[in-house]
Amino acid sequence: MALVTAIDRTKIIDAFPFEVREIENIFIPLSDGTKLAARIWLPVNAENKPVPAILEYLPYRKRDGTAARDELTHPYLAGHGYACVRVDIRGYGESQGAIQEEYDPQEQADALEVIQWLTQQTWCDGNVGMWGISWGGFNALQVATHKPKALKAIISICSTDDRFRDDIHYHNGCLLNENIGWSGTMQSYSAYAPDPLLVGDDWRDMWLNRLQNMPLHAKTWMEHSFQDEYWKQGSINQDYNAIEAAVYLVGGWWDAYHTPLMRMIEHLKAPKKALVGPWAHKYPHFATPDPAIGFLKEALRWWDYWLKGKDTGIMNEPAVTLYMQDAMPPAASYNERPGHWVQEKSWPSSNIAPLRYYLTPNQLTKDSNDLAIDSTSTINSPETVGAASGEYCVIWLGPEYPTDQRRDDAFSTVFTSQPLTEDMHILGAPTFSFDIISDKPVAKLALRLNDVFPNGESARITYSVQNLCMREGFDNPQYLEPGKPYRITIKLDDIGYIVPAGHRISLSISDSYWPLIWPSPEPTCLTLKLADAFLDIPCHNNSTALESSPFGLPESAKPIAMEVLREGNSTRQTVEDAYTGSVTTEIFDDFGTLRYSAHGLTVDQVASEKYIILPNDPTSAQVETKWVHTVSREKWNYKVESTQKLHSDKSYFYLEAEQIAWEDDIEVHRKVWSEKIDRKFQ
Repeated sequence: MALVTAIDRTKIIDAFPFEVREIENIFIPLSDGTKLAARIWLPVNAENKPVPAILEYLPYRKRDGTAARDELTHPYLAGHGYACVRVDIRGYGESQGAIQEEYDPQEQADALEVIQWLTQQTWCDGNVGMWGISWGGFNALQVATHKPKALKAIISICSTDDRFRDDIHYHNGCLLNENIGWSGTMQSYSAYAPDPLLVGDDWRDMWLNRLQNMPLHAKTWMEHSFQDEYWKQGSINQDYNAIEAAVYLVGGWWDAYHTPLMRMIEHLKAPKKALVGPWAHKYPHFATPDPAIGFLKEALRWWDYWLKGKDTGIMNEPAVTLYMQDAMPPAASYNERPGHWVQEKSWPSSNIAPLRYYLTPNQLTKDSNDLAIDSTSTINSPETVGAASGEYCVIWLGPEYPTDQRRDDAFSTVFTSQPLTEDMHILGAPTFSFDIISDKPVAKLALRLNDVFPNGESARITYSVQNLCMREGFDNPQYLEPGKPYRITIKLDDIGYIVPAGHRISLSISDSYWPLIWPSPEPTCLTLKLADAFLDIPCHNNSTALESSPFGLPESAKPIAMEVLREGNSTRQTVEDAYTGSVTTEIFDDFGTLRYSAHGLTVDQVASEKYIILPNDPTSAQVETKWVHTVSREKWNYKVESTQKLHSDKSYFYLEAEQIAWEDDIEVHRKVWSEKIDRKFQ
């Protein structure tokens, strides 16, 4: 398993300043009678000498879903004088109640009650912090907007300020295929049964109730196809000033959420810090690619300052720490990204200046005198462009990274520079401004900034996709008028990357990017005017580069006691049918079979995704996802199979799903969905 591999290079700490005791399960009562299940680690003498509490609040089942990472993290912090509280949100794990919508107001209201409950415990001194990665990073920000008095600080890892623009559903207005992938994931996660050892005989009624009332998340997300009130709820960019608690933002360049992090560090008014490493969607103390860091020590400095009032010096240091990645040949996975750290007092940084490139036919040039006034380029890509895109959010640490871009460049409109005469230190978001004409009312663009090696290999530095119907704002969609020119400016995702002298850079443009985004309703032909098209690349002067890492080596508490009964495996392959031209991408994630030694629960998970499209027919697009999980203990077992399928015509999406559950090999539940959804600007 990927997590086990990461642990292998982490220093394990088994002796702490405070002896730790664990409360395996406790139920936190809410005002409506619902009880949320929690697992707590705290110093043994906390009832006599109360300590601050740190809350992590997730739907991912503390019993087994996040147990491996919880064991690394929470006992470590508890051993340094904190009560660490891991709570499953309503409807998940052993928590009672019905499953809610993602980041529902009820979820936030429940969290406020949990925080109030924490302050009333004899072992809590009344100071509370909140932290988490992804979902937990999202709701830490969302809860902070409510200003609970006890919440003094948060650490938000891999999170967003804008649930529509930058999340797993849509990116810059384009429907992500990860939307249905994530819906399938949550459909499976939501179908796990509570553990009878913790909830007793009620487990079966709770489980069947979850299955019978299972929402089809993808339907809801696709019905909200632009930034309406559904998405604005829970998006902190609606009012950055609402957050008053101190915020530490953490992310990775290979994670999907680093660009929102850069927006948040710019716009939040509360005390703040930001850290971006070369990592995927993981906690930095066991993240890959290396260098992983001593993140738990850094977190302790933060918590000690804000929750215990200790002057650790953390707020006297530069507010922003970012990793500059050295160039590496394109690969489907990386164990390490060489580079160095830079630190900035604030963001945006005065140490960054734009370098402007102009577009001429097939070329990027720094000389505006090279422009041809009436030149245009046509963008008319086959729907299969994007096979080298990698996955939207690199998370499982399999073959998920973008590969050699030459495969996609062959069918894209490409502009390439001359070889660089000196290293280019890119830090921030490149910006592309241009005039364009579409022949259809709905059109999408994919932009890729690539590092072209002397041997011809091409590595994607950063990219962006854009739904041109949302050029006036994501909450103000407007169909394009065919034949009319539009002035567009697109920001690519932020990045820290060093292009060496002798390499070239290229800007690659396509009007499709499969299987990352859903295609436009019809094939499009776009005309790009070159006369006033330019690319601004933010270049850092390297004046704040550090000679060594500002962080120590990674360390953690002891890993969970767990037996690997069957090793997992992840694969990704793309195959083209020579007769039809159809391109199929298949992703297979086998998480193996694990047995948790402490309570004997055995969990087996296998997931697959299939993406199919024809080169000249966007309505041929099909997605299928399937999750199968099996959970067992002596004389007790169940299995759930969850499948979803999506296709479309010019006007509608067609979404089908099925979930089947077996107990002791006897089918006990089956639910089928069949939905027709208006495409609405997609």
